[in-house]
Amino acid sequence: MNSLFSFKSKVFPETIPKLKLSLMLFLIILILSIKYFLSNLHFDYIPNLDNVPNTFYYDLANYQGSPDGWQRYEKVLFCVPLRDAESHLPMFFGHMKNLTYPHNLIDLAFLVSDSKDDTMGSLRSHLQEIQNDPNPNLHFGEIEIYEKDFGQIIGQGFSDRHGFAAQGPRRKLMARARNWLWTVAIKPYHSWVYWRDADVETVPSTIIEDLMHHDKDVIVPNVWRPLPDWLGNQQPYDLNSWQESDGGLQLANTLDEDAVIVEGYLEYATWRPHLAYLRDPYGDPEVEMPLDGIGGVSILSKAKVFRTGTHFPAFSFEKHAETEAFGKMCKRMSYSVVGLPHYVIWHIYEPSTDDLKHMEWMAQEEARQKEEEKLRKIYQKSWNQGFEDVQDIWKEDRINILKNTDMSKHRKIVVDWSGIDEFDPIEEEVKIVDTNSKQDKEKEKEKEMEIEKEKEKDKDKDKKDEKDKGKKEIDTSDSQQSSDKDKKSKKNQDQLNKQHVNDNDKVLADFDS
Repeated sequence: MNSLFSFKSKVFPETIPKLKLSLMLFLIILILSIKYFLSNLHFDYIPNLDNVPNTFYYDLANYQGSPDGWQRYEKVLFCVPLRDAESHLPMFFGHMKNLTYPHNLIDLAFLVSDSKDDTMGSLRSHLQEIQNDPNPNLHFGEIEIYEKDFGQIIGQGFSDRHGFAAQGPRRKLMARARNWLWTVAIKPYHSWVYWRDADVETVPSTIIEDLMHHDKDVIVPNVWRPLPDWLGNQQPYDLNSWQESDGGLQLANTLDEDAVIVEGYLEYATWRPHLAYLRDPYGDPEVEMPLDGIGGVSILSKAKVFRTGTHFPAFSFEKHAETEAFGKMCKRMSYSVVGLPHYVIWHIYEPSTDDLKHMEWMAQEEARQKEEEKLRKIYQKSWNQGFEDVQDIWKEDRINILKNTDMSKHRKIVVDWSGIDEFDPIEEEVKIVDTNSKQDKEKEKEKEMEIEKEKEKDKDKDKKDEKDKGKKEIDTSDSQQSSDKDKKSKKNQDQLNKQHVNDNDKVLADFDS
């Protein structure tokens, strides 16, 4: 053997180091592969408990949550807090019937608290209907209903629930309700926990699978709400899903120990990036955004997150409470918390107090416009009857009136309307002034002519007096008669001039009017 090895080493002295290196690499890979195989190899050990009554065994390693849980028969705990939700339950169970995740793998847990309406009765009737449906695929797994009041005195109106002053106490009470629900409802065989509000209007039927396949410890969708056209058609709803910012950390350092920061209010300017505002209607719904705080409208988390001690703080945890503090606590415990900015579900539209006032004004305005339209029709009818168009009637009457009249002798009147649309008040006023000045000049000329005539008459008179000195007595009567005639002619001329002036004044007055 030694001789053979020495022979090979002599023949192939350069190949020995390569062989040794290849052998060492092979052994390392083999050891790592065996270690990896053994670490993932799980032997289902089930102790024999046949002789131990009412004893159950669960290996929690089998309920860690997988990205394809619907194929591995992983059960989901579906948690729904309810308060005055009677009007929302028909819509909610309509969505529940459409869920594509196997219904037999979904266990339902409801918490009814502080309700003034018949939420419990409505819930009972809907559950009875769906669980007795002839289609067995619609039947859900185990269903548990809990009832507990927490002394919530804040109203359920939009302005009541979302008023700034109500946020801190309201969030803490909601955290207590959520903790009561999941602590009594979660079972060892649940791999996932899904939280959902009852007042979600539009949601994909595949939402559980859509969130689950991301394989994150905590994941939320984007939540928007529709709006009336006069408010902008749509709006981001859930602003509780965000990334932490320097402004938020600085604000937290300035607040009291029990203070609770809430997003979307001017009182707390955090300048945080919000999941809701990063939505692109044409964006990829698979895009993930790491989050620090999350909203509670729709949350999917692995059950191990709760089993390891994470909960909804009913106190100020890092200056937050309820779901936002839950997200912070999960990050503190090194769990992955993400949101999907382009995957959107739609919350119902709830009008605020200001919206209701505006709606009331719009209703009054609509009634006023209808009444105004009604009066306008009445006035229009009266106008049409009182001021009837008689053009056609006049055409017939005109023919009858003028059929025996010879119009050939009448002067045809032609009016030149060209330039009438180009009326210039200043220019027309200048024309009127020029016309008046021309008329004044004419009057002055006429007076001068009269004076000259008088002078000529006087000259003629003097000449006649010189020639007729000898005949003065004889022609006295004749001269008297001629002077009388001159006076009469002068008087007639003055009257004609006055009449001419009056006619001109009348023409100017007509033109001014």
